[in-house]
Amino acid sequence: MSKPALKKHYLLYGSERYALAILRPLQAAIRARGDEAAWFFDGPGAEDLVEGERLLTVEEVRRWNPIAVVTSSNHLPHFFPGVKVETFHGFNAGKPRHVYIRGFFDLYCTTGPRDTAQFGALAQKLGHFTVTETGWPKLDPFMKEIAGPLPPVRTPPVILYHSTFSPSWSAAEILYDEVKRLSRDGRWRWIVSFHPKMEPGTRAKFKALQNEYLTFAENDNILDLFPQVDMMCSDTSSALSEFLLTGKPVVTFKNRAPGPQLIDIDDPAQFEPAIKRALSRPPELMQAIKAFRDAIHPYRDGHSSERVLDAIDAFIAAGGRNRKSKPLNFWRKFKLRRRIGYWGPA
Repeated sequence: MSKPALKKHYLLYGSERYALAILRPLQAAIRARGDEAAWFFDGPGAEDLVEGERLLTVEEVRRWNPIAVVTSSNHLPHFFPGVKVETFHGFNAGKPRHVYIRGFFDLYCTTGPRDTAQFGALAQKLGHFTVTETGWPKLDPFMKEIAGPLPPVRTPPVILYHSTFSPSWSAAEILYDEVKRLSRDGRWRWIVSFHPKMEPGTRAKFKALQNEYLTFAENDNILDLFPQVDMMCSDTSSALSEFLLTGKPVVTFKNRAPGPQLIDIDDPAQFEPAIKRALSRPPELMQAIKAFRDAIHPYRDGHSSERVLDAIDAFIAAGGRNRKSKPLNFWRKFKLRRRIGYWGPA
């Protein structure tokens, strides 16, 4: 009788709480294949693991011997066993990504053609990492939820207002009076959601606007709100790129990288007319949105996690090495060891 196949071990590494939403779909795909996933955190997030999710120490990770360590961060513990894999922690606020190559990764799993072109060119030049386009695991449940044709605009329409926390990028204070005015007459319903680091005074002002037409959402995962609305208003938040994957319009205020996929304004007086245009869904705008989402994340099937696992398998099957060694990067690795408190062998 043949022996049962050994289960593959995968380590999911987080340095921030957002790793949970990004990597949990990957955990589900690993388990669906009959393999095992565990977590290691050296920052916030471990306290939010639930029953059945396994948290390991440094020593336990080394004994557990994962075939791959997957993260959404820009770094990871180089002294852990396994292929080092980056899945990214978001889109880059509507513009080409600023590429960080820090010598920690064997494999980059890119979200779409735009990132694949950038990272692929660097892989050819540098030679110490591989690039495979997979889509973004975080979006798997969301893509399954929004599958099918774009639904018509509701009656009354529902608008999501979201702002980033950076004072130099946020339009929340500038547009506060307009949101207050437009959320009082009942033509449209509003959901307001802010980045967790939003200035508390601004958060309190918008929360105080709640009435029968405006709700202040406390959701940690803004993706949960997207199916509930017909359009988004924002500034230069990375969340607007995720929203555009729904195929719905976005109005922005002084976006740092405006393009034809956005209705960008620079005066609060333009806010109401821009919303009306967005809700009318003009054909040229809808086509620009489609082109944009095909460039950053063309995958609609909700199986990006499986593609990440396939990419890891293919990398290992090809020998598990790149044509050049990763740079030594002593200083960054020293800081990571100090942060984690591990001085043992790599």
